[in-house]
Amino acid sequence: MRRLLRMLLRRRACAGPLLLLLALLCFCYQTLMVDRNQNRSEAEEVPTETRRLVSALEALQEETQAWFHSQRRRHQAVVLTGRHQLSDTEVVLHQWVLQELGYEVHVSRFAETSSFLRAQQGAGGWSLLLCLSTSERSCLRRISFSHLQQHQMVNLLPELMEAFSDVGGGLCHFYQQLAEPDLDMKPHSCGSSNQKPDFPQDSRSPDQTQSPALVAMVNVFVLVTSVTPLTAFMHDISVVWANQSAPGQQMKIRTFLLQQLGASTSQLAWVQIQRVVGSVLQAASTNQEQQPGGRCLLCFQLLTFMLMFSGSITPVVVQVDTKVTSLSEDMFSRQITTDLVLEDSLQFLLPLPTRLSPETHLSPETHLSPETRLSPETHLSLEALRQQYGGCRGTNGACLSQDELLLLLRFHQQLKVPSAFHLLHPNSSSSSASRLLSDLLRISRHHQLQKNREMNKPTNQLSATPEHEGSCSDPHLRQIYTDPPLILTPPFSPTLKEYRAEVPFDTVTVRIRPEPVSTGCVIHLDNHRGPRMANFPVGLGASRISILVTDASEPHPVVMTIYTVHVYRDSRPSLPMFGDHVLCSFLQDCGLQVQPRLSCGLRPHVSSQSPVQPCSSGHVPGRWVVPCLSCSDNRTCDWREVTWQPDGCYHPLVERPLLQDCMMDRKLLFVGDSTNRGMMYFLMERVNSSLDDWGKAHDTLLYQNLNQGRTQVSYSYYPQFWLEKNLRPTFREALVQLLNRSRPLENSNQTVLVLGGVQWLNTNHLKMVQEVLDRESLSEILVVVKSLGMGFHLPVDGIRSLSLAEIQNLFNENRDIISTAKHLGYEVIDTFSITMGRYKEFLQGRCACHFHEVEKIQSSKPRDDLESTRKMTRTIRAGPEPGSQSAVLDVEQEVGSTYHVRGEINQVYSEILLSRLCPGSKETQPSPLGP
Repeated sequence: MRRLLRMLLRRRACAGPLLLLLALLCFCYQTLMVDRNQNRSEAEEVPTETRRLVSALEALQEETQAWFHSQRRRHQAVVLTGRHQLSDTEVVLHQWVLQELGYEVHVSRFAETSSFLRAQQGAGGWSLLLCLSTSERSCLRRISFSHLQQHQMVNLLPELMEAFSDVGGGLCHFYQQLAEPDLDMKPHSCGSSNQKPDFPQDSRSPDQTQSPALVAMVNVFVLVTSVTPLTAFMHDISVVWANQSAPGQQMKIRTFLLQQLGASTSQLAWVQIQRVVGSVLQAASTNQEQQPGGRCLLCFQLLTFMLMFSGSITPVVVQVDTKVTSLSEDMFSRQITTDLVLEDSLQFLLPLPTRLSPETHLSPETHLSPETRLSPETHLSLEALRQQYGGCRGTNGACLSQDELLLLLRFHQQLKVPSAFHLLHPNSSSSSASRLLSDLLRISRHHQLQKNREMNKPTNQLSATPEHEGSCSDPHLRQIYTDPPLILTPPFSPTLKEYRAEVPFDTVTVRIRPEPVSTGCVIHLDNHRGPRMANFPVGLGASRISILVTDASEPHPVVMTIYTVHVYRDSRPSLPMFGDHVLCSFLQDCGLQVQPRLSCGLRPHVSSQSPVQPCSSGHVPGRWVVPCLSCSDNRTCDWREVTWQPDGCYHPLVERPLLQDCMMDRKLLFVGDSTNRGMMYFLMERVNSSLDDWGKAHDTLLYQNLNQGRTQVSYSYYPQFWLEKNLRPTFREALVQLLNRSRPLENSNQTVLVLGGVQWLNTNHLKMVQEVLDRESLSEILVVVKSLGMGFHLPVDGIRSLSLAEIQNLFNENRDIISTAKHLGYEVIDTFSITMGRYKEFLQGRCACHFHEVEKIQSSKPRDDLESTRKMTRTIRAGPEPGSQSAVLDVEQEVGSTYHVRGEINQVYSEILLSRLCPGSKETQPSPLGP
């Protein structure tokens, strides 16, 4: 270069400007080479110093970890719940995570009322204080943050609580202290707000519309672990509101940006998010005065930043909350997001087995303070950091204080442990005027280099990594989220596969969303094609929820692990009658007013004064009657004594000998769904005094040896809704098939046809029955119509759900069915009126329409008698019913077992059926029908 320059200078033809340009180029080249050599030497020097720092921190970590393993006492955590109920998911979650981490948990409402905090005040007995969202003010009033011990952690940073406080109309406290605020932030962005802001409008000009940009609202979650110096981490999960008409969705922020902007622009947007959030945090922390007398070394704060994109990849901060909030309108999704971030933050700050707070590893008596008497080994490790690395000799600066050493140790561990939190600050753009900040940056670069090396490993080394993207390497659940919160027994642990939970009577649905440990695992509920999150109906008694953890990376999803939650729902609260009581009655529940013009709930019952006669039909209007202490409080009723009372008449209860005589030489044909089948099995049990054969068939059943071989019962399932429409048998085909399978048939009331179900029946079916019977010369047989019933009234995933208006329309259709059946001369059992007032008392099944259940009991019959009853012939052609575990027919029966049809409501309308089948039998004394 110098030779070339001399040659050019000798040439007199060269113009002056050209010479100046060449000289400038030469200077720049030399400067560049000098800088390059200097950077190379610095690059060799910095890793060496960083290695010394990391090596010293590792030595101290091993020392404190060894101390931890030598200790056996549990560490104390205090959770202040504020106005949260103890059963709230947030409270249960904190208790579970802390117990998993080895803490002994003490729960109180507020700091003022915590006897444990008062007893431990000044003694340093507790190591962790968690102030939940409605107890922060109590903590700020009662906890002296400037006098906390070095081992004590609190989930509040008073400096940030003050900085982001609302000083008037949402104006941030720190914002007004800035001389020249140059932040991508609206001034009035502080203070808790439950109001979702208006969706942003695209602010790009017409000539900018072709450039990639973003219009959306995004919630990001930031964990600040120190204010001075500022250290903060951002969670990889965000809540995105990308469409004005759609609710906020939980998803990874990097995934959302990639979907919206593409690879290159999404990276720029990600950098802008970090820059904007980091600059706001820096401004907030810089403008807060240091707490007098010291600071809380291990305190932390979770913040929610609401970001607005309006046609740019640079967001504007429109809301900052000092707690975890979500844009989602769905309370359950909002709760899941909150719990997930809270759980991740605790696991991030308190990882096992190396919790590095001084209290954990050095005990309260040996925490890091100047007057502390340390063990010789620990003392040497600290001195190694302070003397060999800390810079007490030479020109490297002042010694690191013990607080700073602990901060470095904690920061090193947080970056070392895999987590959903990613470092936000300090970063490469942070100024490193202080030695401590420079050390934090060195540690950060070290771990980033480690990650880069892992990412650049050859393909044949990838098998050594713990988890591959897209594979279900750890087929366990990290948590089971439910709404309402279920208290699981035993407490949830990823390694336990079976749980029990109890819910009160008024809980009729449970929404559940399990979260897997591995992102490559996919959750399915109920079966291998089930949804990831679902609403489950909870019938009275026992229900079962199956959770399948599957590996979706295989060509066909493979079930890796199955968790089971058994949910037991209590019966209606009942108060046994002791002494005086009154009779109350009700038509419908006030929670579901099917007939809006009529009263709902309990009313004083007025009995008829006229002589009571047997009812002339099975559809006489009636009401439920129950004894109570007061008709204004249904909790004072004895619900064991509730009965169905028709208006002005009664349905005779047919005794078994008379029923058996009435059923002699009769054939009963049932066509309909499972609710119709429930009546059939109740009849069989009443006739035979036991039920020795049972199955959830969805096609045809034929029992030829009932009532000592003198009664035949047959059944055909309709409609077969799980089949494609063009493959489903029509009602006419199902009826004709049932008639043919049951022949020979007598054209008299010795042949009985019972048809009906929940909600499929209409007047056209009744007319079709008349046509078929006329054509088959069976017009004189007895036809009994089971009317519609309550069901499908709950918002359950995978099946249709009826609104209140649709249920009210069903009531009108039910009246039309009764009217048409009467016109055709058919008997009617009005099950809609009977089930309407007690719709919450459904049993198993997703339709919430079953009011019966068949349970297995041990038989008390002699073996010979049992074997004789088992000679009943059963012809079965069962088809699968998708989405239900009851689709498989229970063909194999255990010898010595028998079955019982339980369900008070099914019992009532089945007894009405028997009274209509045997109207001329000798009657019992008049009494309402009930359990």
